[in-house]
Amino acid sequence: MPIEINGQIYYRTSEACVKTGVSRATLFRWLKAGILEKSYRDRRGWRIFTEDDLSKIQAEARRIEVEYTSPGGRNENNKTGT
Repeated sequence: MPIEINGQIYYRTSEACVKTGVSRATLFRWLKAGILEKSYRDRRGWRIFTEDDLSKIQAEARRIEVEYTSPGGRNENNKTGT
């Protein structure tokens, strides 16, 4: 159940994972990588997330990276073809 602090709604980690469709392990990996500029914690030190945070997490989950290969099937970054 989301919590309200000073008029702002916050979600606990498990709630954020359910709402965004991202596993806990993935969420923590992305947090460590810095997908959110700042994080909030409650009085116990547990992470809490705003609606804006959830939007950023969902955007990361939908992000697509394009990888180009050369005509020979080799990756542009991998010149040896292995």
